[in-house]
This record gives sequence, structure tokens and C-alpha cells, in this order.
Amino acid sequence: MSAHVVAAQTKPLEGGALWLAALMLAAANFLVVLDTTIANVSVPNIAGGLAVSASQGTYVITSYAVAEAIIVPLTGWLAARFGTVRLFVVSMLLFGLFSVLCGFANSIELLVLFRVLQGLAGGPLMPMSQTLLQQIFPKEKAGAAIGLWSMTTLVAPIMGPILGGYLCDQVGWSWIFFINAPLAITCSYFGWQMLKRFEGKLIKLPVDAVGLALLIAWVAALQLMLDEGKNLDWFSSPEIVILAIIAVIGFAAFMIWEMTASNPIVNLRVFRHRGYWASVLTISLAFGSFFGATVLTPQWLQSYMGYTATQAGYATAMSGILAVIAAPIAAQMSTKMDPRPLVFFGVMWLGGVTLFRSFGTSDMGFWQVALPLLFQGVGMPFFFVPLTGLAMASVETEEMASAAGLMSFLRTLSGAFATSLVTTSWEDKASYNRAELSGFVDSTGQVLQGLTQSGMSAETARGMIDQLVQSQSIMLSTNQIFWLSGLSFVIAACAIWLAPRPTKVADTSNVH
Repeated sequence: MSAHVVAAQTKPLEGGALWLAALMLAAANFLVVLDTTIANVSVPNIAGGLAVSASQGTYVITSYAVAEAIIVPLTGWLAARFGTVRLFVVSMLLFGLFSVLCGFANSIELLVLFRVLQGLAGGPLMPMSQTLLQQIFPKEKAGAAIGLWSMTTLVAPIMGPILGGYLCDQVGWSWIFFINAPLAITCSYFGWQMLKRFEGKLIKLPVDAVGLALLIAWVAALQLMLDEGKNLDWFSSPEIVILAIIAVIGFAAFMIWEMTASNPIVNLRVFRHRGYWASVLTISLAFGSFFGATVLTPQWLQSYMGYTATQAGYATAMSGILAVIAAPIAAQMSTKMDPRPLVFFGVMWLGGVTLFRSFGTSDMGFWQVALPLLFQGVGMPFFFVPLTGLAMASVETEEMASAAGLMSFLRTLSGAFATSLVTTSWEDKASYNRAELSGFVDSTGQVLQGLTQSGMSAETARGMIDQLVQSQSIMLSTNQIFWLSGLSFVIAACAIWLAPRPTKVADTSNVH
């Protein structure tokens, strides 16, 4: 759905006030992007604090991502109905409120509920902060404003794991949510004081209530099925069967409704453009692979490699350093040449690094873990920046807002689905590997005998052997997941060649 707020004629901001407003909007965007990664290194701490399994702890990530994805298609309607500035300020306040409630949650059920509400509040903030930046800046300075906004989008994922790890180790996991409140209150207060003059005229547009209900039904059912499948033994459980039926029927009904509705919440007609659907296929496969591996890494490091949350945060954040440096180069190249080779290079680079990571060992040092992640950052901007431009260049001008929202929705959703699949597969493969290794380790009993003869009790010796088997099972499982993720990257890289060579360069300033 696309909607526009008619801007009122107002006196523009100038000098220090203009840049203060820009910093405030960039800070709001930083906060929302930060919350997509700050919880990654905190999952083991949260799971331990709430006495749940690590796979249940990942609900904290997936619930936020799914809620954020669902609200994105509604952003245009909300902005037109209530006003861009009002929507920004209220969303910022609610984001801060639900962040505090997340920090006070004393059960996984309450935490997931407040994370859903936090995701719903935070979803409109990325596009709204970008829209308001373009609205308050004169055209000759718009490039600098978008550059500032883009830098927060790149820096926040680097800071998230570091900040999350430090807070978990020093003061407790609740503070990864509490720290949002002061910044949210400050941004909302100054946002209203400085930007209320830019509020546009309100437009009452119909909302596709049926489409929205169907969207929530099938997405929620599918995500719950993926999250709970392992715990309930998949399709031997009536609950999983019911969720699968709801997901399939809901998806089919959603597709039929959206294709025939006069004012659809998701404009599926944009998929008639080959360049667009090929780009979306590529970004969904690649982002799912990337996000799944990114969520798995800190869990593996903390649970089985002896890392603290801070150390895991430093290792995970390495992937953002070279990404920030390479981003301007990727942006410049994508405007001067066919973007398909750039996307192919970027995604294949990510795939190659991930495949290299699939040869890890349980005695690796910090830099053996961190250096591949550092070099992985080179490929990230070559994957995302030109791919966004290619997708937008493939649709009509009037379809860009709908196409951008749909691409953002599917990208975020693929990350949430991949998180559930990766964590479930990781534990399943570890159990299988353990069963396989147990049949080979010390089948003659010589190792146990040697340990007991050295003065160790039989019970202690068996515990040591068991610990070794478990460690190697997890390492094998981690390598297998990285190998599958790398293969998915390779498939995604090849998918970009399904897109035709673009005939125009798109303005991607409205894409989030």
C-alpha cells in the first residue's frame, strides 16, 4: 500500500537546528536497527535468566522481526491517516515504553509479548525517519542527510553485539532494553518540538482489514510452527498440524484476496516484473542465510566455546567494520554499471566466507573466528546496495513505495524464518552427531581404562569423555549449518542472473 501525506508550507529549519533535527532522526533510526542485533548475543543470558532452552530464547529475536515485518506495509496508511510527525513521535514513545516492559518481563511469554509490541512500535520508525529527513532538508543538502541516516543503519548492527554483550556481562540482560528508554523519550520530545510545523494534511484512506488479518494469520501460524516444531516433535503433534493447515490455507486466501482487492495492503502485482521478483528472491535467500548464521554464531561461542557475551559481541561485530568502508564504493559503482555482477560478487563473497567457516574446529582462537567475519563485511554492501537499486529500477515509478515495502517485509520475514530453522536444525544435527560419535569413541574401553589408571575416578573419566563427544558434536553441527548457509548464498548469487539488465537507474532514497 502506498500513501502520501500532503506537506504543509512551513519555514524550513536552518543551521544548527537543521542538523540537530537530523541527528535526532538518525538516532531514532539507530535505536531501531540496534534492537535487531543487540539481542543476538544476549540469547544465552536471557534463556538462562528465564529458565528456558536456547531455542526458546531465540523467540526474542523472531517475535520482534515478525512484528516489525507485518507493520511495514501499514506505514504509508498510518502516516496518511495520523500524520508523519505524529506517527513518528507516538511510535518512538511506545518503542521506549515496550522496551522498559521487556526489561521487567519475568517470563518468556511476557518477554515475547512485549517484543512483539516493541516490533510493532518500531516498524514505522525506519521509513518515517527517512521520510522526515527528506522533508526537512533542502534538495542541495539531501545527499548529506541520507548519508547520515545510512551510516546509522550500517553502524548500529556493529554496535549491537558489542553493547549487548557488555551490558549482559556487567549489569544483566534487562539493560539491553532499559537503555532504549532515555533516547526514545529524548527523540520523541525534540522530534515533536522541532518537527510539528512539518505535519501535513491528513488523508483518510481505506485499510485492507481482511488482507491484514490474513497476513497476520498465516505469518504467525508459520512462525509458531517453526519455533515450536522441535519441542512438539513436529507433525506427530496435533498443534503443529493445525498450525501448518492455518498457514497453508491462510497463505492461499491471502494471495487470492490481495490479487483481487481494490486497495491491497500488499501490492502483489509488482511481481509481474521479472527484475523485481528475481531481486526479491535473491535478497530473501541471501538475507535469510546471513541472519541465520549471524544469530547462531554468538550462541555457539557462548554456549560451547567458553566466550563471554562481550567477547562474542566483539567477534560478531567484526563483520560490520569493512562493510562501512566498502559501502560508499558499492554505492558509487552501482550507479555506473550493471548491478547484477556487483550483486553476484557480493553474495558469492558471503557464500565463500561462510563455506570457509564450515571447516572450524573446537580449539580455534578468537582471531580464527573473528577474521573470516571481518572479511565477510566486504561483500555485504555489494550485496545490498546494488540489489536494492536493481529491484526499484524494475518497477514503475508509482509502484516504488509498494515495492520497497514488500521487499522490506520479505527480507525481514526471511530473517525470522531462518533464525527458527537454523536453531532447530543446529540442535537436531548435534543430537544426531552425538549418537553417531558415541558409537566410535572408546569402543574398546582403552581410553576409559587409561584415565582411571592415571588416578581419575571412573565417573569423572566418563564425564570427560562425554564432554568431548558433546563438544565435537556441536562443532560438527555448527560446521554443517555454515555449509548449508554457504550453499544457500551460492544459489542466491546465481538467482540474480534471472533478472534482465536494467534500462534505468532508480532513486532508492525512499527504500528502507
